[in-house]
Amino acid sequence: MSRRARPGRITGGIPQRGFGQVPRRYAPVEVLSADQVGAIHVAALDVLARVGMRVLDGRARALFAGAGARVVGETVVLDPAMVAERLATVPGRFGLQARNGARNLRFGGEDCVFTSVGGPAYVMDLDKGRRDGTFAEMCDFLKVVQGLNVIQQEGGGPFEPLDLPANTRHLDIYLAQITLLDKSWQTQTLGRQRTMDGLEMAALMFGVAVDRLPCCLLGIINTNSPLTLDIPMAEGLICMAELGQVNVITPFTLSGAMAPVTIGGALVLQHAEAMAGIVLTQIVRPGVPVMYGGFTSNVDMRSGAPAFGTPEYAKAAQASGQLARLIGVPFRSSNVTAANAVDAQAAYESQMALWGSIMGGAHLIEHGAGWMHGGLTASFEKLILDAEMLQMMQAYLEPIKTDADSLGVEAILDVGAGGHFFGTAHTMSRYETAFHTPMLSNWDNYPQWLEKGSVELPARANAVWKQVLAEYEQPALDAGVLAALQDYVERRKREGGAPMN
Repeated sequence: MSRRARPGRITGGIPQRGFGQVPRRYAPVEVLSADQVGAIHVAALDVLARVGMRVLDGRARALFAGAGARVVGETVVLDPAMVAERLATVPGRFGLQARNGARNLRFGGEDCVFTSVGGPAYVMDLDKGRRDGTFAEMCDFLKVVQGLNVIQQEGGGPFEPLDLPANTRHLDIYLAQITLLDKSWQTQTLGRQRTMDGLEMAALMFGVAVDRLPCCLLGIINTNSPLTLDIPMAEGLICMAELGQVNVITPFTLSGAMAPVTIGGALVLQHAEAMAGIVLTQIVRPGVPVMYGGFTSNVDMRSGAPAFGTPEYAKAAQASGQLARLIGVPFRSSNVTAANAVDAQAAYESQMALWGSIMGGAHLIEHGAGWMHGGLTASFEKLILDAEMLQMMQAYLEPIKTDADSLGVEAILDVGAGGHFFGTAHTMSRYETAFHTPMLSNWDNYPQWLEKGSVELPARANAVWKQVLAEYEQPALDAGVLAALQDYVERRKREGGAPMN
């Protein structure tokens, strides 16, 4: 399994911690009482029993019916006892294998995984602004992700390479993920064929038949709130579960738009939809890993635009963690912002979102680095800003040491009253690792900052991502595996790729 992250070091000239997960030793923040959590759970079960879930895929409806659910037209009605029975088979912990075994990941318990952004339509940097993304730029983004140790998993394609045909671009994305990274990566789950292509290529990566694929892939399944599971998402969910891979069931419950305007009501809807999807994974394959995705936030009631990184988002994330723990399912949350520039709003909204997610007990921080514009854009500079904040969160999660040497009594006695500790042996033996070493923070005083050119944070982030990219080294891949992957991509392109859903 993944090694524990080492304290700060200078890697390639960039201050970084070593690759690895830092367990969250602190108890999650609980914004709801046990009675309140129970009330939301009971209300969600009532929704599933009285209203049900609209399931547009015929095979998914048949699976529900075969497991004892009542199906009326496109609506699946779930009895609370059936829901409880299926939730009982969900594993509380699981692991994901990466191409590089030293980068395997743990999920559940005190362990959390940080991902890069996945799925936006646009790309953005300080040099050229926001624009349609290209495949070459997407590959550059992946290379920077590979070079940032704090990003433990790639998030499913950082943005759409719009210079490639829509029906086959997923094949090029998968090939880039496999060849440019040796970290864990996420697959796409939009329809059966795109999902199966990801699974087949992962099997080639490991040199096994697809039905022997180890647990290595994670895919996001979004319900169409309120209370709808569409055909492409249902197909992706079933494929992933059949082959033992991880679905992350994530309702898109924006309070006041696709969910009740109250946070409590939005959480009821989120919980009902998440449980319906989780139940389906366990019907397909009892015991398959699955995650509970929380994405509840509010909207700007003046414009209807989604708002992220708000106090409501943080509270909803922490309440979602309580709901996930109640039903025994590992929990996903996100690092999000609606900011339009890499500015103070982007930083404080992301910091609020990260705090709510991590201290809500999340086991997966989706979109952990690079998300902008409410999820429409992947930003190179925001990737670096978020990586800095994720490193700060890792440093925060490291426990305070209270052994005799760390208490420093001998150093205090040596210095005595009125001295300083800069040159003591106690300090000098620890000065490289004593504190978080920032990639971006500028701790010069104001005159020194002016003398150095008054370089502001976006420009510093711009310089860092370019340095990481310049220092990129492609991880080795067996020539036979590479040839098999390339042959698969070419064959699937000749066959027409995946249908446009």
